[in-house]
Amino acid sequence: MQNAASKNIMANNTPQVSVVIPVYGSAGVIPKLSELLTETIESTGRSFEIILVCDNSPDKSWQAIEEASLKYSSIRGVLLRKNVGQHNAIMAGLGCALGQVIVTMDDDLQHNPSDIPLLLNKLDEGHDIVFAHFKNRNHALWKVLGSKLNDKAAQLLLKKPKGLYLSPFRAMRSEIKDAVLRYKGPFVYLDGLILTVTTNVGSVDVAHHDRYAGDSGYSLKKSISLWMKMATNFSIYPLRLTSFAGFITAGLGFAYAIFLIIQRIMNDNLPSGWSSIIVTLLVIGGLQLLAIGMVGEYLGRALLTINGSPQYVIKKITASSNSKDKQ
Repeated sequence: MQNAASKNIMANNTPQVSVVIPVYGSAGVIPKLSELLTETIESTGRSFEIILVCDNSPDKSWQAIEEASLKYSSIRGVLLRKNVGQHNAIMAGLGCALGQVIVTMDDDLQHNPSDIPLLLNKLDEGHDIVFAHFKNRNHALWKVLGSKLNDKAAQLLLKKPKGLYLSPFRAMRSEIKDAVLRYKGPFVYLDGLILTVTTNVGSVDVAHHDRYAGDSGYSLKKSISLWMKMATNFSIYPLRLTSFAGFITAGLGFAYAIFLIIQRIMNDNLPSGWSSIIVTLLVIGGLQLLAIGMVGEYLGRALLTINGSPQYVIKKITASSNSKDKQ
């Protein structure tokens, strides 16, 4: 159980630190996570709140969050009506966060709560946001390779500083949170929003730990979906790339046509090539479909944004002395 100081810690309606955690498939982790978070932030002497956002998890994560909120007055639970993904769930938590500083992290204890003071101290040096940089990665090979590919794409599309690792374990000032929350579109890529707001970014080295319990909910499909959000929400580079590919293909086709004309002039008996025609049609047709699909992706996202599709819908928030009464 928490001590007397933690029971009174939420008396101030503006806590110094808000910890926002999206929760999915982590019913077995919540008790230990809540305990470690409470002990760690209490040791810093800062007032705090912990917001656990249940992303419509199929297990008993919400029941575990409710139990944790009864045990620790600093914990507030937010239940979403449907699964919206990690970044949208974090936006729901940010919308409820009251702290002067907001920390976001995963729910599986691969991000160790004991590293939160390192992020806070680095932020106190004057940065707007601080990312945790993992010295090691306890992830599957495809995730590590995908992360490297995403890093290169972020440098190109988001102008991300080279060497900066965009980790979900981060600490930001409330002004950055407020600026990020101005985005109302349904396709959230949090790091992209952050990098459009500030370039005053820091990082700190921390260890990456094994998952405490359960399995990761981040599949290859979700990783690709996240990459598409980054590619189409914050840059028109993919459109320029398809235009460039079309220009190159047209140039090659024109050059090939000149080559065939010269061959015909030099050799009147040259037979017509069915294979070359089919290959040319397939290449050009494929590029056309790629370009149309890319344009369609942009138009579809624009349509859903204009239609006001919600980022998330809150079903329930556990009672707290400083909670916003959203239902």
